[in-house]
Amino acid sequence: MNVSFPLIFTILFLMTPALTRAQEPGQLWPPVEPYAQGYLAVSEIHQIYYERCGNPHGVPVFVLHGGPGGRTSPFTRRFCDPDFYQIIQHDQRGAGKSRPYADLRENTTWDLVEDIERLRIHCGVDSIVLFGGSWGTTLALAYAEKYPEHVRGIVLRGVFTATQEEIDHFYHGGLARFFPELEQQLLDSLPDPARRPLPEYLDELLRTADPELQARLVRVWTRFEDGASKIDPDSTHLRNLNRWLESNVPTSFALFESYYMAHHCFLEEGQLWRDIARIAHIPTWIVNGRFDVICPPVTAWKLSRQLKNARLNITFASGHAMDEPNNIKAQVLGFEWMKTQIGDRKETGAVK
Repeated sequence: MNVSFPLIFTILFLMTPALTRAQEPGQLWPPVEPYAQGYLAVSEIHQIYYERCGNPHGVPVFVLHGGPGGRTSPFTRRFCDPDFYQIIQHDQRGAGKSRPYADLRENTTWDLVEDIERLRIHCGVDSIVLFGGSWGTTLALAYAEKYPEHVRGIVLRGVFTATQEEIDHFYHGGLARFFPELEQQLLDSLPDPARRPLPEYLDELLRTADPELQARLVRVWTRFEDGASKIDPDSTHLRNLNRWLESNVPTSFALFESYYMAHHCFLEEGQLWRDIARIAHIPTWIVNGRFDVICPPVTAWKLSRQLKNARLNITFASGHAMDEPNNIKAQVLGFEWMKTQIGDRKETGAVK
């Protein structure tokens, strides 16, 4: 039989899944579409949107988005090898596609922790890898400390443990040392710019002010946080953000952040540190931008020293955003390292 080389190559390419995903170490995996998606009722009020991608029999990874009040996206599916991992992500209560949108009722850290547990049971898996960024790290640590028996590994980026020191850094001057113009824009938008503490004041305004002021505050708050998230020497990020905000009002992002911070994230002071011994044995890969002014790397460094099987990756020329090049590389490599820690992908421990 006379078969051309290009035809043989094409047949091998189609028959070998790994070839379709050949890539350089630390490079994002190709886009992948959900094989299942839907809504899970988690209370009489709330339904959370979820989706499942990758290998249905692979090691389950639960993606925990930032905020509070952020959302998942197709981009967040691409950090894990979809042949090895089953990628499960959901929009937290009141955020993204979850219903009802921007609803603060029955919305606390511990409600969100229990939603992860409900989703784990709903998906029929026993042990999971947690993948959280920013607020998602807080939620990952809270869940892991409550349900360590169901956590196989943890990948974190931009660590936030919800201490008063971290909240004060964010709201009361730490971030402003690097982005004074963003803080001034925020203060100029407030009826009483001298009022403190800011989380409580913003929470009050975002829940009670007239709709026009609320919309303005939502946009200003988003510029304050998201504008400070990247190392961007030519301000492209800020220009793109301002253009997007002209036609979008991310209500849940501003509303939930101030609400949660005003309530100290519904955690006792230092609670995640107090209970850290419960997860000290779990393989943990930690990524933090060297120049992250939202979640400075000192917290990630301290956390790594408390965990017996942790690897700390402080990325140079990086800020807070998960999509900065060095942060991307470090997170992708984290899931490759996790393969060596958790063993055979078939050992998913399905719920019996």
